[in-house]
Amino acid sequence: MDATAAVTPFSTLIRTASHEQHTEAETSTFMSDLLGGRLGVDAYTRYTEQLWFVYLALEEGAQALRSDPVAGPFIRSELMRTAELERDLAHLRGADWREGLEPLPATAAYAARVAECARTWSAGYIAHHYTRYLGDLSGGQIIRDKAEKTWGFARKGDGVRFYVFEGIANPAAFKRDYRELLDALNADDLEKQRVIDECKRAFALNTAVFRELGEAFPISA
Repeated sequence: MDATAAVTPFSTLIRTASHEQHTEAETSTFMSDLLGGRLGVDAYTRYTEQLWFVYLALEEGAQALRSDPVAGPFIRSELMRTAELERDLAHLRGADWREGLEPLPATAAYAARVAECARTWSAGYIAHHYTRYLGDLSGGQIIRDKAEKTWGFARKGDGVRFYVFEGIANPAAFKRDYRELLDALNADDLEKQRVIDECKRAFALNTAVFRELGEAFPISA
């Protein structure tokens, strides 16, 4: 890390270092088509299915990390999304929504990496925690709004509950507190650089999922 690392908050470093990968993920063809209303609700459903596999890995990993000195402070029950995703999937796919549910190869790789970090490297797990949950609290709200308008879901109701954080009354304050946790991360510069690299990897894994979803739902088909 360069000399400015000593004075630049880690939360700023991690955000700026991953900006390019973040933009690439946000502007993927699949997400552009989905948010542009050019894809049907089946594409939105498939996307929600993939999220379930990733959050299952994130949140199963979280249970074992609650008392971890590095990752523990980040584990907050009000962030947990699995129950909301399952409610959305029951709405989108029906009561037997688990039947035939398969992750895309890119999703399986993503979930496996999250699980591996949770098991073996708690600071690396934070990189995945950060990219997912802070993204959900920010850009995720745009997806919710578009989904409600495009496919007629009830506002903050079944189908978009994943994006609704009932336990977080003030998202801006929550994100500010989260960034303070990042700034206070008990790690040396080398470890912080590794976390930044893992953050970039998280966005790349996410982009790979979007690429496979784009292949499954080509706009020209």
